[in-house]
Amino acid sequence: MTDHGISGVPDAGAFLARLVRLDPALAVRLRSGKGRTALWARLPWGVLVTRDVTGPGPGDATVAARELLSILAAGGTELPKRRDAAWRWPLPPAGAHVVESVTAAELDRLAEAAAGTLREVSEGGLAGRTVGQRAVRDALLDHVALVVTPSEGEPVPVPQRLVQAISRMGFLGPAGADVPSPRVCVAGRWVGISAPYGVAWLQPVQELTVMPLGGHPKG
Repeated sequence: MTDHGISGVPDAGAFLARLVRLDPALAVRLRSGKGRTALWARLPWGVLVTRDVTGPGPGDATVAARELLSILAAGGTELPKRRDAAWRWPLPPAGAHVVESVTAAELDRLAEAAAGTLREVSEGGLAGRTVGQRAVRDALLDHVALVVTPSEGEPVPVPQRLVQAISRMGFLGPAGADVPSPRVCVAGRWVGISAPYGVAWLQPVQELTVMPLGGHPKG
């Protein structure tokens, strides 16, 4: 029987618990190297999130998030049933570079404003007209929450999808914590936000590909 190889159980558990609350059916991919394991998952709104934890891990395996969470909570060491075919998405390339830092307070403000708008429109409609919650949600997620401009190159738009991922996954940590500021990063065509407790990545829609079943993408 293969062990999950995770020693940073509290950190992994926090990540997995957030995933399961968002969608109990989500898969999580474990990728190991140099004594650490990166946990990857794709959120329901198309953003990849990852958190690095201690432990040699199982190598490269995809399992059900809720099954791994249950094993960690019980103090078990076994790896749940592998579900490698459930992972069908590429990962961002290595070599990301930082574009600009943003404050956690600003990201919190943007996330809360979007949530407030969704509540208002869902309850009262838009300009007196009833609007479906899903339509409003999708429009808000696609909205460019902020734009950062590097010293050289083109401005980098950061959609609300990334902001919501960082907020809903708890990657910013507790308010007022003495931690590094979040950073907007770019890796190839991918845009990400690197926060103290995890990273969220988004690839432009036109660049998304569906990988064939039966193996992981070599990304």
